[in-house]
Amino acid sequence: MMSQSAIITASPDVMSGTPVFAGTRVPVQTLLDYLKAGESIDDFLEGFPTVKREQVIAFLEAAQAQILKLVA
Repeated sequence: MMSQSAIITASPDVMSGTPVFAGTRVPVQTLLDYLKAGESIDDFLEGFPTVKREQVIAFLEAAQAQILKLVA
């Protein structure tokens, strides 16, 4: 699994502190919007080639782990 810092970063100097995929200016919210609209991960990656598939998978796995902690 990727380290948390290799997945998402937030800095006031990048997109006014919006959480983005590390090393990019692509907001994490954009992925969530794509998925909510029924688009695939491949569609997202095609539109935002600076984001790595490993980052998307690691983000989704981390989100899943957090949700499972809440319901456990």
